[in-house]
Amino acid sequence: MWDQWALDREERERPGSQLERAMVHEPLRVNGAISVAALGGVMLTIIAAGRAAANGQPWVAGKQEAIIALLTLLAYGATSSKHRERNAFTFGPIIEVAVLFAAIFVTMAPLLEILNGWSQGARTVLGMRFGVTHPWEFFWTTGALSSVLDNAPTYLAFAASAAGLQGVPPHGPFIGALTLHPEPARLLAAISTGAVCMGANTYIGNAPNFMVKAIAEENGIKMPSFFGYMAYSCGILLPLFVAITVIFF
Repeated sequence: MWDQWALDREERERPGSQLERAMVHEPLRVNGAISVAALGGVMLTIIAAGRAAANGQPWVAGKQEAIIALLTLLAYGATSSKHRERNAFTFGPIIEVAVLFAAIFVTMAPLLEILNGWSQGARTVLGMRFGVTHPWEFFWTTGALSSVLDNAPTYLAFAASAAGLQGVPPHGPFIGALTLHPEPARLLAAISTGAVCMGANTYIGNAPNFMVKAIAEENGIKMPSFFGYMAYSCGILLPLFVAITVIFF
């Protein structure tokens, strides 16, 4: 209903805009079958690596990354320049996001050690004990951080914390160890849901949010401000997150 209201309003303000073209129904076609297959290959690679880690037989370091890099090169090389031109493809938005999140991941290692030791009770932070123990607490704390950080490092940070509660160090397949028993598995489910869903609260919570904004502005489309976007997202999403908490966590 919200999307339809926004579409109708913009159609009135911008008569003859390209929004009218979106209402024209044409036969559905997908061009670039190799690229689509490569994307499916990336997803299967991530799933297979995760299952191997959960079964205690993790892949050798770099194997997953090498496969994904090869699939990426295959997709790019197999895509015609005509398709990239029609999609107005440039590397600018990708580079912008890559630089931002590379810095985030570089600083993750000491954080995982600190949080894991904190939740185990081996240390305090500013004189405080680690106070997050229940699934609903992990859901909201993970989600709050995911709103201003990428979901992957947020997920890792709180998974390391949950592992500490179980006495599991943040090395090797520690995430897989959380899936072996029902209670830690519920914590991991809450962490995963919070990290993924609440990233939509802000532009920087998910890399695609930031990338879409960069692509739109690169093509001259005015986007809402940082806090203007949050007015939309939080008004719609926060009530849904409360419902998710009550139903699942």
